[in-house]
Formats: sequence, structure tokens, C-alpha cells
Amino acid sequence: MRPPRPGSGGGGGWGAVRIAGRPRPDPGRPFPGPRAAPCRALRSTCARTRAAGGLGRSRAEGGGSRAGAQGAGCVERAASVRGLGGWRKERAGHAQWGGGGGDGRGRRGDCCLFAAGPTRRRRRRRSAGRQRRVQRPPHHARARLRAAAARRRGPGRGGCQTPRRGQGSGGGGGAMVVTSSARGGGGDRAPSRQRGCGLAPAGAAALLAGASCLCYGRSLQGEFVHDDVWAIVNNPDVRPGAPLRWGIFTNDFWGKGMAENTSHKSYRPLCVLTFKLNIFLTGMNPFYFHAVNVILHCLVTLVLMYTCDKTVFKNRGLAFVTALLFAVHPIHTEAVAGIVGRADVLACLLFLLAFLSYNRSVDQCCVGECFPPTASPFFLLLSLFLGTCAMLVKETGITVFGVCLVYDLFSLSHKQEKSSNGVIPHRSPQQPRSPQPSSLPAHPLRENGKQQRFPHKGAWGGCHSPLPPEPKSSGFPVSPRAVWSMMRYLTASSNRNFLLTMRPFLKRAILVISYVIVVLYFRLWMMGGSMPLFSEQDNPASFSPYILTRFLTYSYLLAFNVWLLLAPVTLCYDWQVGSIPLVETIWDVRNLATILLAVVMALLSLHCLAAFKRLEHKEVLVGLSFLVFPFIPASNLFFRVGFVVAERVLYMPSMGYCILFVHGLSKLCTWLHRCGAATLTASTVLLLLLFSWKTVKQNEIWLSRESLFRSGVQTLPHNAKVHYNYANFLKDQGRNREAVYHYRTAVRLYPRHASALNNLGTLTRDTAEAKMYYQRALQLNPQHNRALFNLGNLLKSQDKKEEAIILLKDSIKYGPEFADAYSSLASLLAEQERFKEAEDIYQAGIKNCPDSSDLHNNYGVFLVDTGSPEKAVAHYQQAIKLSPSHHVAMVNLGRLYRSLGDNSVAEEWYKRALQVARKAEILSPLGALYYNTGRYEEALQIYREAAALQPSQRELRLALAQVLAVMGQTKEAEKMTIHIVSEEAGCLECYRLLSAIYSKQELHDKALDAIDKALRLKPKDPKVISELFFTKGNQLREQNLLDKAFEGNYVSARAYYERALQLVPDSKLLQENLAKLDRLEKRLQEIRDKDHT
Repeated sequence: MRPPRPGSGGGGGWGAVRIAGRPRPDPGRPFPGPRAAPCRALRSTCARTRAAGGLGRSRAEGGGSRAGAQGAGCVERAASVRGLGGWRKERAGHAQWGGGGGDGRGRRGDCCLFAAGPTRRRRRRRSAGRQRRVQRPPHHARARLRAAAARRRGPGRGGCQTPRRGQGSGGGGGAMVVTSSARGGGGDRAPSRQRGCGLAPAGAAALLAGASCLCYGRSLQGEFVHDDVWAIVNNPDVRPGAPLRWGIFTNDFWGKGMAENTSHKSYRPLCVLTFKLNIFLTGMNPFYFHAVNVILHCLVTLVLMYTCDKTVFKNRGLAFVTALLFAVHPIHTEAVAGIVGRADVLACLLFLLAFLSYNRSVDQCCVGECFPPTASPFFLLLSLFLGTCAMLVKETGITVFGVCLVYDLFSLSHKQEKSSNGVIPHRSPQQPRSPQPSSLPAHPLRENGKQQRFPHKGAWGGCHSPLPPEPKSSGFPVSPRAVWSMMRYLTASSNRNFLLTMRPFLKRAILVISYVIVVLYFRLWMMGGSMPLFSEQDNPASFSPYILTRFLTYSYLLAFNVWLLLAPVTLCYDWQVGSIPLVETIWDVRNLATILLAVVMALLSLHCLAAFKRLEHKEVLVGLSFLVFPFIPASNLFFRVGFVVAERVLYMPSMGYCILFVHGLSKLCTWLHRCGAATLTASTVLLLLLFSWKTVKQNEIWLSRESLFRSGVQTLPHNAKVHYNYANFLKDQGRNREAVYHYRTAVRLYPRHASALNNLGTLTRDTAEAKMYYQRALQLNPQHNRALFNLGNLLKSQDKKEEAIILLKDSIKYGPEFADAYSSLASLLAEQERFKEAEDIYQAGIKNCPDSSDLHNNYGVFLVDTGSPEKAVAHYQQAIKLSPSHHVAMVNLGRLYRSLGDNSVAEEWYKRALQVARKAEILSPLGALYYNTGRYEEALQIYREAAALQPSQRELRLALAQVLAVMGQTKEAEKMTIHIVSEEAGCLECYRLLSAIYSKQELHDKALDAIDKALRLKPKDPKVISELFFTKGNQLREQNLLDKAFEGNYVSARAYYERALQLVPDSKLLQENLAKLDRLEKRLQEIRDKDHT
């Protein structure tokens, strides 16, 4: 070996990372011996230093000469050369130069975005015994190295300094590597970690946030769709006006009690609180709900990049690509664009924070290959708290504890041995292991007078005897020899203190497992000890009587979910009822996908076992953990779930997919040549662009109910559920013909769809056909409360009231929270004058449905009709409190105050209702108020607006004509009234109004003719008949045809008046009419007597 140059050795001070000199092998040996070969761990650690522009300062450990004392030093250096990086690697007389790879002749190597280490070198084939030539980097590369070193010169900034002559370490056989301390930060970061890309952390974060906002910015214009309506708009714990109460912590995600049979059992109080906070700060504006979701998605993306950078990848560029892939993946659209998907997004954020806290709690500075102790109990408890919060946001959050324990066992507890200053000492295979390596300081807890972070043995844990060395890898990612060696070690009699060595990990594991058991017990207690009840259409496979069908279908669904992550081409908001047919036989071709998934997962699991102690292979471990554990609650493995496939539940597992995908690309990139690596990078960029485009298109689908439900019909036309949902939307929009078509399609695809049959009955005009649909629905589901309600109302309209009462009571029995059934039954009992029973039904409904504003309003109407207006006021006000936009209750309250003579208060309530909705049914009572109080100008303006809003409503146009007639605009009033008569010849009020108009125009003949036409319609109401005769008498009087007033018809008016007065003895109008008739008869008799005399 060539001796070191004078002055290149020395002490352990800071020096520039030098390119090692070319060692000259001994004449009798073509390559240096075993002591000269760098250890495998060192090669792996040194490989991390390649990246774009990253010259880090190193502490020289061992030989400070070019070749080292043993002539076997391993030096790797990162430099910014031609793109993403170039490096020089010299080892045991063999040097190469390249950027991601090279041919050993100074050529520029391959560059790849995913390169996690030097690419595989294409070595020249030489004859046996011929030595490889060592090439120096080209002169322009050396110049760039010197320039980079000059730019980074300075202490504490990861720069390089020109070494002084005489500095360095004088002896030892160690290798010189870049440590975390050399970067100037001195943290727990993995040694020799480099950026891996030219982006600063702030720039990478800005790019990720920008990509997330660009992909999901369109969703900010969306409305409340699908489950948002039930979880927010109709949720009694969330909707505006509902007080913040303890019920949030006792009800499920949809506002139902957790102990009820109809509850979904989804206990997510923290997510419900975020909805409540949204409403408190910004009201029911969906823009701000969507904005919170987008912000949370950005935070998850940034925290994922930080997590990958700290715990997964050695290259920051790989962490950035992983987070970018996660940010733009289309599978996240439902979770981000759908407001209820906030549960998945927020739970994922807390999941990552809990994982980072657990990782921070473990001491990662322990010397030796051992199970490290707990460095910070605070962070351990914080991880438990954050994991609990994640579970209270969504149930899948509790799986973070499983991920933490697996990561602790297979990664944190088996880090490679390194000294206190971050240097991984080199040790030949023959060199015996020692608890204190020769490269460490004399005192293991002190170096340079500073206390080091090595806990004592009696703390949470300590370092014990290290694990045995890992056998040499066979090159295959899953080494049977490595697995066998590990199993032999774990069962060897010479390692009986293995449990003692595992003591720190066992303490943490026992704490976490015990805590999880307590939390799960609490969760089961909240559920009332019962699981949620689902129907066959929710999860058909779980209702199959054959175990083989359930097993094959569940297994295929796992492969199908993985396929959605790999190729998110076909996406739909609902995958129920026929979307994925059951796998019933082993000969089904879809079983091949299941087998392929099983093989891949087995290989990856064996790879993790083979790399049990290798820190550089934890990407697969973390990726598998993030992929598998969060998906377990949705896998039907432990309990039945209420869906076949749900894209939102893939939000958390997709983190593991992104890690595995990027790690696979980085490995593939190392095996490719220059052209292949460039093609792979371009393909990945294209994939990211395609994913972004797909995400933007999916956001447009989630903008409205119509676009969402229509897309479901277009994507999965064989899915009965999407046809049913689209038909519901069409029904709400009044497009009944289209709704009937989709309801029938849903029944054709799934003949047992009871709700579709029930809704078909509500749309048909034929009562016999409607009754048939209701009965079919009840045959399929005898407890279908809405079918019972609809059939009861149908029988009520057919005067089969006793049967209707029975059906309505059954509807209440099977749906105690169905407020409409209480109102319908109580009104039916009130019609039968069974007021006591009706009031009991109303009170029971208010007890079971305290948040139903309609029920309070209907009860107020009942109280007004039964003579309790004071009590009615309280229920009207309660209805308005529960639903501030309940304009019907406001109008009823205004009418009540008007009946009590308080017109000013009534006017205020009418105007308040108009602020909510400018509708004709609100304008009409306000116009009547103005008309009866003599404010004709205001009444005319109100009625004109109401008639313009609903020109087809006869009563509004008739009221407008009446106001016009009173104000003297008889021509317009006559024209409008005649137009109404032409549309409806049997309009009695029109003839009465025409009579008044003609009388005002002094056209008495036309007035009498209009009255006669009204009488020919033969009204049944005696009061109306009496008023018509009285009007005719008045017209005859105006014509001075007083003798005709005593003819039969006029005389019969008295009989009608007297008969009507018997029916309505308290009618002041009839009494006044009879008094007028008496005066008229008396006056006529006086005139006759005077004529005779």
C-alpha cells in the first residue's frame, strides 16, 4: 500500500471531504483483502450522499490519508454534475465516475429522478486476473467539485473547508462518511442523508400545496351533495340553530343515538365538532366547508412528505415525489370534494402526527444493534392522545398503533451500529464485535467534554448485547438464507437473554396494547354492545349463505381496491347493488387477480423479514404497514361493513401505495441504463399529469347532486343504487317522468329494492297501482316505515280511516324518528274529533323528534284549531328556532297575531318570512292584511308581485282584480276576471266579483246576470247562497224594482238566511243580513201603504 501523503493525516478535526487516492494493490493480490473491503452497511450509508449539489462536511474517522491506514477507506461524495447528480466512488482499487451510473471511463452517467443510490454499473468484461483501470473524473467535473466546496465553505452549514496540513486522524481502519452532525444540524437524521433534489424544503412544500389546490380548487364551488345532506343539513347535532349539547358525544355521525337499532354506529364526535365550528363561523355556506377540506388535504400532503423524509427514504426527492403522487391521486376525490370525507382526511392527518410522535419518543442515538429505550415518555403519551383523536374522527384512525408497533419492532429496534458522533465504523468480517468499538471515545457517554444521550440501563430500556451479524444477501430481495438465519438466531439456546434485550420494546408494546384494549372497550360500550345493521343491498357478499362465496368475494375485493389505486380509471361515488358481481366458484377468472395480489403481498412480506435488520430496506416495511393496517377495518375481516367498495376509505391506505410505488420506481431506475432511466422519469411525469387531469374532472362531478348522480348512472349503469339516487333527485326537481324510468330500472336490476317500489307508488296517479307498489314494498320489507306511511295516507284519502290509523301507528313503531307519521296520524285523529288522542300523538312525536320543526309547526296549528293560541305561539317560535328558515311557521305565527288583532306584529312576521323566501304563499297573507286595513296601494303592489310569481294561481289573480276594483280600476279588473272565467267557467267567486264590478260601473243588468249565473252553479254552502240572494236583492233595489224583491227568490233569501243562522248561530254577518232584510221589508211595506192611501 502507498503510504499517506505528508500532512494528510492528523487528528479528528473538520476537513473537506476528499476524493481518495487510487490505492495500488499488492503484486501478489489483484484486489485488497477483506480488511480493505468496506462493510455493507457503510456502502449503503455512503450511497445516500449522492444528490443534486450536496457537499457535506465530514468528520475524518480512521485513516486520514488517501487510502487510509489499511488502504481500504470508502469515500463517496455528492456533487452537482449534469442534472440530478454525479458522484465518484473509489473502493478497493476500483473507481468509477458518473451521474446515477457510468461505464468506468469518465462518461456522464444516467440521471433519474428516483435514484436512491448509484445505478448499476456496466462493467467491462475482462479476462480472469486482469485488473480494472481506475479513472479520474474529468477536469470539468473536478472544477465543479472545487466550486461546490467553495460555495459550501463555513462551519455549521454543511460546507467544506480546505484541510490544514497535519489534520485528520492518524490511525484506525474506519471509513469516512458524512454524518448528521456534519450537516450543521446535529439532529437524529440518518447519517449521510442528502436532499436528492434541487428543491429546498420550503419550495417543495409550496409546490405540493399548489398542486393540491390546483387539483381541488374547483370543488370550492360545490354544494352539499349525497351524504352531506344527511350528515350536515339534516343532522340535528349540526344544523344551524341546534345548540352545542352533550348529544354530539352520545350520537353517531348522522345524529342518531348510538344505542338505537337504526344507528350506523359510526362514532365520530370530533369530526361533527368541526362541522359545528364551520357553521358557527361561516354559516351554512358550502364554500367554507370545502375550503377546510382542501386545506386539510394540503396539510396531510406536507406532513406525508415530512414523514417520508424523516422515517422512510434517504433521499428527500423520493419523499417529495411520494407526496406529490398522493396530492394528485384521483382516488382522493370523494374524501376531499365530499364534505363528509373530512373524517378520512382529518383522521389521516392525526394518524401521521401520532406516528411521528411515536417515532420521536424512541431513542435513536443508542449505540449498538439493540432495542432502543424510550427517550421521551411525553411524545409516547402524545402519540397515544393523537391516535385516540384520530379514532374519534374516524374509526380507522386507531390502526396507527399497529403501524407504530410494527415500525418499532422491525425498523427502530434494528438500526445499524454507529458511534456517538454519527460515524459508522468499518469492521472486517474477522474482526470480533465489541460492546464498545475501537472507534468510540474512551468514555461512551462523553465526547469532547459533552454529555451524550445514552440512557442508563435502569431507565425505560437500555442497550444489551447486539443481534448477530446478518448473513450475506444472495442478491434476491427475499433471501431464504437470511430468513433461516434470523429464525435460527431467535430460537438458539445461546440467546436466552433475547427477551431481556427486547425489554424496552416490550414495555412500549404492553403500554400501547393495553391502551388500545381500553379504547376498544369504550368504543364497544358506546355502541351498546351491538353491531350496526345493514341490508343486503349494502353488502351483498356478507349475506351470502355460502362460506366459499364470501371468502372468494372478499378476497377479490382486496385486489379490486388495489387496482383502484394502481389505475383509478373507473370511479363512482357508490359501488353497491350489482356493481361487482359475487365470486361464487373457484373457476371464476377474477380469482387470478386475487392470487396475484396474494403472491405480491407474500413476496413483500418475506422481503421485510429478510431485511429484518437492514435500515436501508424499511421503505417496503413502512409502505406495507401504511397500506394494510388502515384498510383492515374496511376489509370485512372482523365485522360486516355497510359497503362493497368505498373510495373514501382508500385515502389512508393510499399513503402506503405511494411509498411502495415510488420505492419501486427508484429501484427500477437503478437497474436501467441512461435512456431507460430518462424514459421512466418522463413516464412518471406523464402519469402525474394524467392523475391531476382525472382529479380535476372528478371534482367537476362532485359540484352538484345532479352531476354526481348522473355520473353514477353513466359510469355504472348496472348499479341499481345509482339509478335510485338519480331518480330521487329527479323527483325532487319535479321531473317525474324521468324519475319513474330510473325507479323502474332500479327495480329491474334489483327486484328486492323496496324503497324504489315505494317511491314509484308516490309518483303514479293511479291509486290502485300506487297501492300495489306499496304492498309489494311491504312484502319485501314489512318494517318499511315510509311504505306504511304512504299506504296509510292512501287509505285515509279513501275514507278507510281505521285501517289508515293502524298503518300509521305501525309506521311510528318501526320508525320512531319519522316525524311525518306523527303529524299525519294526529291530523287524522283530529278530523275524527279525537282531540285527546291527537294531542298525545303530537306530544309523543315531539318527545321522540324534538328537533323536527315541521312537527312543532303542525302542533301549533292543532292548538290554534282547538282554541289554545297562547300555547301555539310557543311551538311556532320553537319551530323557527330549530329552523330559522322555516317560513311556513313564520306565516302561521303572523296569521295567529292577526287573528288576535295585533296587525303590527303580524306584519313583522310576514316581512321576516319574505326575507327568507320571496314566495307567493307568503305575499298573499301580507296583501290580505294590507287590503283589510285599507292600505290598498301596498296591497296592490304585493298582489301584483305574487301574481307575477305564480301566474297560474287563480286565487292570486282574483285577489288582484278585487283590489283593482276597489281602487276604481274597473276596466282592468273586469278584463282580468273575464279571463279567469274563460279558463274556469265554474268559478263562483269570479261571478260575484263581476257582479260587484258591473254594479260599480252602474251596469245593473250585467250585475244581475252575473249573480244569476252564480246561483245556477248551485253552491252547497248555505252561507254562500244567502249572500248571493242578498246581493241580488241589493241589485234589484238599486234598479228600483222593489216589487221584484218580494218575489219568490228574494223571499226565499230569508229562509236561507234563517237556515244558515241555525247552522252558524254566532255569525254576525248573517245577523246583519237578516236585520237589513227586515229593514228593507219594513221600508217596502211603508211605501205600499202610502201608495194605497
